[in-house]
Amino acid sequence: MNDNGFYRTAAAIPKVRVADTEYNCAQMKILIDSAAKKNVQTVCFPELSVTAYTCGDLFFQNTLTEAAEKAVQKLLSDTKDVPITFLIGAPVVHRYKLYNCALVCCKGLLLGVVPKINLPNYNEFYEKRWFEPCDTTAPVQRITYAGQDTVFGTNLLFDFHTGRFAVEICEDLWSVVPPSSYHAMAGAYLCFNLSASNELVGKREYIKSMLAQQSARCIAGYVYASAGFGESSTDTVYSGNAYVLENGKLLAESGRFAMDAQLIISEIDIELLGSERKRNTTFPPHRTAEDNYRTIQIPSQYKPVTSLYRGINPTPFIPAPENYSENCREIFSIQVAGLAQRFVHTAAKTLVLGVSGGLDSTLALLVCSKMADKLGLPRKMILGVNMPGFGTTTRTKENATGLMRALNVEVKEIDITCACERHFLDIGHDAAVHDVVYENTQARERTQILMDLANKAAGLVVGTGDMSELALGWATYSGDHISMYGVNSGVPKTLVRHLIEWVAENELETKAGTILKDVLDTPVSPELIPADAAGNMTQFTETVIGPYDLHDFILFYVLRYGFAPDKILFLAVKAFEGKYSREVIVKWMEVFYRRFFASQFKRSCMPDGPKIGSVNLSPRSDFRMPSDAAATAWLQLIK
Repeated sequence: MNDNGFYRTAAAIPKVRVADTEYNCAQMKILIDSAAKKNVQTVCFPELSVTAYTCGDLFFQNTLTEAAEKAVQKLLSDTKDVPITFLIGAPVVHRYKLYNCALVCCKGLLLGVVPKINLPNYNEFYEKRWFEPCDTTAPVQRITYAGQDTVFGTNLLFDFHTGRFAVEICEDLWSVVPPSSYHAMAGAYLCFNLSASNELVGKREYIKSMLAQQSARCIAGYVYASAGFGESSTDTVYSGNAYVLENGKLLAESGRFAMDAQLIISEIDIELLGSERKRNTTFPPHRTAEDNYRTIQIPSQYKPVTSLYRGINPTPFIPAPENYSENCREIFSIQVAGLAQRFVHTAAKTLVLGVSGGLDSTLALLVCSKMADKLGLPRKMILGVNMPGFGTTTRTKENATGLMRALNVEVKEIDITCACERHFLDIGHDAAVHDVVYENTQARERTQILMDLANKAAGLVVGTGDMSELALGWATYSGDHISMYGVNSGVPKTLVRHLIEWVAENELETKAGTILKDVLDTPVSPELIPADAAGNMTQFTETVIGPYDLHDFILFYVLRYGFAPDKILFLAVKAFEGKYSREVIVKWMEVFYRRFFASQFKRSCMPDGPKIGSVNLSPRSDFRMPSDAAATAWLQLIK
């Protein structure tokens, strides 16, 4: 069964007793069993979790180190039938020296011992008093520990069924070049950190920031488990911080200062990390770095991930709440700056755009207005043209003209019905047949008007179509498909709504804001088919091609990570649970892929426009696809 590229991991924070190795291993066994029942594939415990971190000079006592080894041996025996890999921390004597180590264990086997490289020796931490820092230049060695012959070294990779993981310990992460950087270059997709970082004011946010940066820099998953309740509070307090991150994104975290044991579970998307590494030209090939590593195969414990603990964002193009306003301002500013550069470069005198009262033309008009303000130009240099046709409703027409007047741009209205009817006569088309000819005639007539007006006024035609329409081919070739600069070409439909709403709340006067709110409430429609007897629109875009939130979700994962349709389907079912059934998602996914492949010829000659996010459909800089590619293989994976 397909696991969709996910690897389920956990960070475990057990209750400990200082120097009570039997108790500590028993507590870890409880969490190991719990993690295994939840199909966790690897669980990480804190640094020196077998003894507790705060043993001080007791680490010099053979009684403690021998008790730790004996407790580990029992834990290995007790877990030989438990299908899970676990990482625990213990003091290990090797060649007459004591090392602070991570033990990687699975099904009763001690797969490897990873010693700590960087030892703190300041303030309350005096690890160099007790432990030996590991020499990273030394080759991997053999060691006998807990009754087993195994390997000892820092350059160890542990091979699971879809990738490899490596280990570093606490202070290693704080070093100038953390070991995890080398691990990632050697092929590790995932790093586990066994830590014992005490609590200080402001330290938690600093650690989270550091973890996010390191996981992003390494394009890796990162699981961090730090000591918690039960550690000595003589001079320090340990709150039990645990985090699971993926390429800079925090997936899960523990509660703070918990008095009970905690198990923090999430899934790392190994396929996503692989996709990112392939695209990142600064990420080095693994071959050279891998030569210095020993790879250990983890015994088979394959458990397909068929459900997720982690959430899946149904609107990946929408800025996160914590950065929402700042990111909306930045996106809008990019659009404005791109248009300003093109306007100045072409020495245009006016901006010309069609304003329909719909979402896309509204956003384009707002961008034009802000550009005029930025360049110190009167807004009257913007010519907004409303071109009512057979399907135009009173609501959208009034919103269009009302918004243009509220923004103080020049308003022009040109009814296209007579021109289209004359064109129908010229080509011999029955105007009563509301087919593609009927619809596209209107779109091309509008574009012709805009182009000719721009020529007449030494102007620049501003395109209004968005990235979602480009992906689905929902534009008339040589009609609304064409402009002199497409300010919305990098903005998907779901984001268009949010940008308009943000502008209404942050950038405009009350009257314009009121109109914008009604634009947001208007159903998406090209308004090319006549309204009903009551004057209401009869054509609804999302009824024909499907919901834009679902299409934008698919588009994001197609462009950003190149995921296969079956994986995107898996993610969509999770993301839209309670909103769309699996059957509905399958139906519209098929529509998306058919239209996406069939419409590349439109994108191959799309106008210039500003890129505002990590993905774009420009054939010049981002997405290069042959116009005659077949969708067969993709459609076969939608089941």
